Amino acid sequence: MEHGVGCCGYSRTGMMKETVDSNSAKTDSLFRVQEQEYGSNYPAHYMDIYKLYVDMADKVSTRRQTANSFFLTLNTGIIAFVSYLHAGEAKICVPESYWVISLAGMALCYMWYRLIRSYKGLNSGKFKIIHQIEQRLPLAPFDAEWEVLGRGKKRSSYLPFTRVEMAVPWVFFLLHVLVCYRCFPWLLLRECLVKSFSGS
Repeated sequence: MEHGVGCCGYSRTGMMKETVDSNSAKTDSLFRVQEQEYGSNYPAHYMDIYKLYVDMADKVSTRRQTANSFFLTLNTGIIAFVSYLHAGEAKICVPESYWVISLAGMALCYMWYRLIRSYKGLNSGKFKIIHQIEQRLPLAPFDAEWEVLGRGKKRSSYLPFTRVEMAVPWVFFLLHVLVCYRCFPWLLLRECLVKSFSGS
């Protein structure tokens, strides 16, 4: 493909040329074969790959929401279970052992947070590739949308949901910490430490 000409015959001029030049190192790793070398199927296959990649990005977002629903349900269940045991005075386990359940909840919250960060990075990477692919298309809807939203820098236009999303695991984490603090057998630990130091 000649420099400045898209796979659909669209001429690239002005700012778009500057964008392609500034990202030449990145586009070289993406566009490995030029149109003349590939053959007449280049435009059709280009569009097929573009549509497939957009679909993959959408599926990542779907998996991300599914993971959030799973961890939200699991943590809510843990809190509700501990509350039921405590309020109902059930004899399934003694209150002093609730801190063990809370430790499990804290571990789940940390895993949840790391998973959100992982999906965030994966989504960001995929949309950067989509923007690069759109540089050789007559229309660039995703890049244009991102431009309208101020590329994430204008809070009046766009407030990333990821910030709220990443805060939720820490809210549950703090709830688990509170339960752990209140139910941990501090007196027993103190007695063990006293005996340990007395024996030495």
